[in-house]
Amino acid sequence: MFTVKQLSKMAGVTPRTLHHYDDIGLLKPSRVGDNGYRYYGEESLLRLQQILFYRELDMPLEDIRKIMGRRDFDVQKALEGHRESLSKQIERMNRLLHTVDNTINHLKGNRLMSDNNFFEGFSEEEQEKYALEAEQLYDPETVRASNKKWKAYPAAKKESILKEGKAVYVDMIAAMPKGAESPEVQAIVQRWRRHMDYFWTPNLDQLLGLAEGYNTDPRFKANFDKMHPQLAAFMRDAVKVYVKNKKEASSSN
Repeated sequence: MFTVKQLSKMAGVTPRTLHHYDDIGLLKPSRVGDNGYRYYGEESLLRLQQILFYRELDMPLEDIRKIMGRRDFDVQKALEGHRESLSKQIERMNRLLHTVDNTINHLKGNRLMSDNNFFEGFSEEEQEKYALEAEQLYDPETVRASNKKWKAYPAAKKESILKEGKAVYVDMIAAMPKGAESPEVQAIVQRWRRHMDYFWTPNLDQLLGLAEGYNTDPRFKANFDKMHPQLAAFMRDAVKVYVKNKKEASSSN
C-alpha cells in the first residue's frame, strides 16, 4: 500500500491532483485508514496509469471518468490502444526530430535541404489543425465555415494549397536578411495574406493577431522554430509593417 505522498512521488503528480481525482470519483484509494489517510494498492496504481495515459492524449477528465467507469472497460485492451497511439506518436516525433537535425545542418551549411524537406513530419491533418486553432481566437462560425471550405477541396487542391503555404515560409526565411520593411518581405507577406483566403479572410487586426499568436502560442511557436528560430518574431514584425502600411494607405484615400 502506498500513501498519497508516496504515490504522488512515484507517478510524478501532485498530492493535490490525487485528492482531486478522489473528489470527482476518478481514482478512489484502496482504503482509508482510521487516521483519515488514503492508501493505494496495485489496482489503484493500474487505474492511475490509465488516467495518465489518457491525459497524455489530451483527453478531458470527465471523458476519462466516463470511459473508465463503463462495465466493459478492459485494462489490457486499453493498454493495447495506448500502445498503438504512442507508437504513431513516436513515429511522427522521429520524423520531426530528423527534420530538426537536417535543418540545423542546413543552417550551419553542412548540407542543403529541398523546400519539401523543411516540412517532413507535418501532416495535412496537423496543418489543418493549426489553421483552425488560429481561427478559434476569433469566431466559432469562422471555424465551421473554414473547415467546411477546406473539406470541399479535392485532394490535389489541398496538396497544392499546402505546398503554396510552405513556399511562403521558405521564401520568407530566405528574405529575412533584407529586413521586415523591405519590398521583398512585404511582397511575401501579401502572398501569405492571400493564402489565408483558402481558409478564411481575416481583417487587418486579425492578421496582426494571428502573427502575434505565432509567438505567444507554444504550439505555433514550436512549429515555426523548427523552420527557423527567428521566423515567428520576424513574421510578427513584417506583418506589423504590412498592417501599418495598409491602414495608412486606407486613411489617405
